[in-house]
Amino acid sequence: MVTSQQPSAFVMTNTSNQWSSGICDCCDNVAECCFSFWCFPCFTCCTAKKYGECLCLPILDGFGFIPPVTLAMRASMRHRYGIQGSICNDCLYSTFCLPCTWCQMSREMNARDHNVTLIKN
Repeated sequence: MVTSQQPSAFVMTNTSNQWSSGICDCCDNVAECCFSFWCFPCFTCCTAKKYGECLCLPILDGFGFIPPVTLAMRASMRHRYGIQGSICNDCLYSTFCLPCTWCQMSREMNARDHNVTLIKN
């Protein structure tokens, strides 16, 4: 009796329930940090588009004390990737660390979306 077994593929993903980088880890991606520093509106629009939102959505952040788009995207990203946290922390970071928050979200998308490894047996 001859038996054959097909190789199977396993998918390993980054499933951590924490942010892949800290809020002040801008040096983890110097190019994005510089882009954010020199042209913050362009950086936020590109990051929103990369996340799947409307390109011009971050422009609405200028209308209010708490940036609503940044807050909503950060909370949505935590939900999408299963990251622990609270809306209170999201609100504080979005209000007082706006550029760092956008850089962290961009780094998170890079880490989560490109960290898939396929292994064949």
